[in-house]
Amino acid sequence: MAAVIGLEGVRERIAAATGRAGRSDEPTLVAVTKTASFAAIEAAMAAGHRDFGENRADRLAECAARFPEARWHMIGRLQGNKVRLARPAAALLHSLDRPSLAGYWARGEGAPPPVLVQVNVSGDPAKAGPPPDGAAALVDVAVARGLEVRGLMTIPPFTADPEAARPHFRALAALRDRLAVRHPGLEELSMGMTDDYEVAVAEGATLLRVGRAIFGPSEEHRG
Repeated sequence: MAAVIGLEGVRERIAAATGRAGRSDEPTLVAVTKTASFAAIEAAMAAGHRDFGENRADRLAECAARFPEARWHMIGRLQGNKVRLARPAAALLHSLDRPSLAGYWARGEGAPPPVLVQVNVSGDPAKAGPPPDGAAALVDVAVARGLEVRGLMTIPPFTADPEAARPHFRALAALRDRLAVRHPGLEELSMGMTDDYEVAVAEGATLLRVGRAIFGPSEEHRG
């Protein structure tokens, strides 16, 4: 399990991984706050961080109300009846995983926030989203609903070896490139978490969802 190295430590490792990969575009770090206290979020804000992610709609709405100057990302599985909480609070939905959610997300006042289509690259039955050969259809549905689809997201199976995630990240990048021929707006790749984000950087991630390495594994996050 990766050590807790804090926000600055994660930033330094992302910068180093970006350099090793020969990239000029450093990916955006989305600091996942599901284990973070409000004091820890405040400290990250004071350090200049602005992109944060939540995997529960009620917690997302609470944090966005408390820290409106931040950009809040909805990264978890979203039920249709929770869209009313998440939609006003989210700058980006990472987890569009089914056609019905596209319909819910498109409804409501004002333009819906942009989305990423979640793809189950590994075929893991515990993971949401269509398989790679079903991703194009979900992108088409989302676009037809009037949604701005900015890219793809995936969650590889958990493993102690970060290198085991590499083929899944590489496959998502290749899929994005194929779909972008028809949908040029698909630029984002949301992939890489605490245990494998440096590998994700090497494979072209544009958004990294890192929580535990920054805030630790504590289950208490209300203080």
